Amino acid sequence: MNQKILKLENLRRFHTVCRQLHSLCQRRMLAQWRHVFSSAYPAWTAQLYAHSGQTDVLIRAALSQQRLLATKKEERSQKSQLSSRKSKKEVEVWIGMTVEELARAMEKDIDFIYESLMNTAVDIDSLEADSHLDEVWIKEVIKKSGMKLKWSKLKQDKVRENKDAVKRPQGDPALLIPRSPVVAIMGHVDHGKTTLLDQLRKTQVAAMEVGGITQHIGAFLVSLPSGEKITFLDTPGHAAFSAMRARGAQVTDIIILVVAADDGVMKQTVESIQHAKDAQVPIVLAINKCDKAEADPEKAKKELLAYDVVCEDYGGDVQAVHVSALTGDNMMALTEATVALAEMLELKADPTGPVEGTVIESFTDKGRGPVTTAIIQRGTLKKGSILVAGKSWAKVRLMFDENGKTINEACPSMPVGIIGWRDLPSAGDEILEVESEARAREVVDWRKYEQEQEKSKEDLKLIEEKRKEHQEAHQKAREKYGTLSWKERSFIKYKEKKQQQPLKLKEKVERDSDVLPIIIKGDVDGSLEAILNIMDTYDASHECELELVHFGVGDISENDVNLAETFNGEASILATFSITEGKKKIPVAGCRVQKGQLEKQKKFKLIRNGHVIWKGSLISLKHHKDDISVIKTGMDCGLSLDEEKIEFKVGDGIVCYEEKEVAAKTSWDPGF
Repeated sequence: MNQKILKLENLRRFHTVCRQLHSLCQRRMLAQWRHVFSSAYPAWTAQLYAHSGQTDVLIRAALSQQRLLATKKEERSQKSQLSSRKSKKEVEVWIGMTVEELARAMEKDIDFIYESLMNTAVDIDSLEADSHLDEVWIKEVIKKSGMKLKWSKLKQDKVRENKDAVKRPQGDPALLIPRSPVVAIMGHVDHGKTTLLDQLRKTQVAAMEVGGITQHIGAFLVSLPSGEKITFLDTPGHAAFSAMRARGAQVTDIIILVVAADDGVMKQTVESIQHAKDAQVPIVLAINKCDKAEADPEKAKKELLAYDVVCEDYGGDVQAVHVSALTGDNMMALTEATVALAEMLELKADPTGPVEGTVIESFTDKGRGPVTTAIIQRGTLKKGSILVAGKSWAKVRLMFDENGKTINEACPSMPVGIIGWRDLPSAGDEILEVESEARAREVVDWRKYEQEQEKSKEDLKLIEEKRKEHQEAHQKAREKYGTLSWKERSFIKYKEKKQQQPLKLKEKVERDSDVLPIIIKGDVDGSLEAILNIMDTYDASHECELELVHFGVGDISENDVNLAETFNGEASILATFSITEGKKKIPVAGCRVQKGQLEKQKKFKLIRNGHVIWKGSLISLKHHKDDISVIKTGMDCGLSLDEEKIEFKVGDGIVCYEEKEVAAKTSWDPGF
């Protein structure tokens, strides 16, 4: 209110000054004639001089008032600019910052960032709180907020102290004691590895086989009549699981290479040899199926020469034992050869101090939670020990052997099942014992932080590459349109846009039909990893594209099957109401088609919170008041189901699909 009164007062003064200046101009014209009449009319001249003095005073007053008004106006302008500068908050940003980080820097909520990026090329639906933003979109958000941008060269993070757990230094050799060898059985599929293991431990392992593939990596201890013990890793005998065979080679002392006397060297045989060489593990050759009439052990030995596997018969150092896993012939000779090689290697370990080991396999048991099979390599594991492996930790609640019998401690080279893990570690993870639960959490937190840092570096690298591509594309566009008028540019862009027409419906259906959604579930972590590695070799996407919808450890659930189904159209429920037909009230869903089209004659399913709660057919499909058989993308419709007891909820999804059973083949050879 005071400011308005001040403005009115200044206007009043300015108006007064203007009137005075106008009067002054008239008086100056009269003053110009004073020298003409001064001699003839001296009295008038004196009066004019008097008026002249008054005029000078008036001019000075007017100019002073004008300067005062100009000064005040300038001060108000400066104050306004200063206020404007003060109101513009400076936001420090950096390349690759996430949505959450930008919101925090601006002191806004995440929704503000989403709202600022609406009506831009950014896919808002795909943005998460931890999504990284490109430089262009960071600038766009800051611009719309009216704030000031300040680029930071690097995100300034506090340097964290390395809290990782590491192996302890090698101890006193005098403390080392002899240990049992850890042996892996490797070779080509169907060459008799599982039957051989069955003979060694006298159990029905072969009965657990499905399709010639061992169900998962296990480990077990075999006690020989001589009193010696051998730990065997039950590695899969399938080419698809070469990754797990490689892992087995990393923790083993000896590899028994099984080669069928009737088949000789095969593809997986060569891979097994390569794994052994990479891990620098010695080989004992078991030539199996020698009971067959067509068996030719010497042929197998000669074929192995090409791969630098030279048997003792040919002047090498590889022991070769002719066996029959089916009849049990020469099994004792094979174990003796293994023990003899172990004695030459002088295998020893330190049973004291913190435990060190390796996860051989991990899986989730419905009654016991995360379970691991491990090989202890150093120290003695006891109940209550605190362990870390990868990004998981455990307080050992229970330990058991390969027969499920509870044990109190596990020594070096001993396979053991461990219960008490907070999360499921991965097969191949290193196990280290730490002093307390707090220390275990500290180690896991550090490893997760380290993984996040590595991921951030990779993301920043990708973002920088994307930014350069964007700049190059922008520069090329400017060069392309730089010499053209705006009319010519508009015409060219129109033609380009017209050429980029969307796929016709028929083409889209054909394209969608060439996509196969798949779910991969494994009984154990190692099997899952091996299958995923094989999936990476898929090279027939031009014939049929594989879409990996979900993968994990555990049994296949109904929800997994629902996720893997291909959908032709989808609609979301925006409103619900009911209509009366006779004495019945029929629930109706008001929907909008989001993708594809709804066809009344096809099958439908109702999805709520990711779960299918109904499958069936429609009894009614209407657009406004008209019955209609097809509703396309973007159109609204009302529909009712053939199940009256189903209640709709806003946000539910309606999916239209068609069930077909079509046998198809691709040129992909997975190796088995």
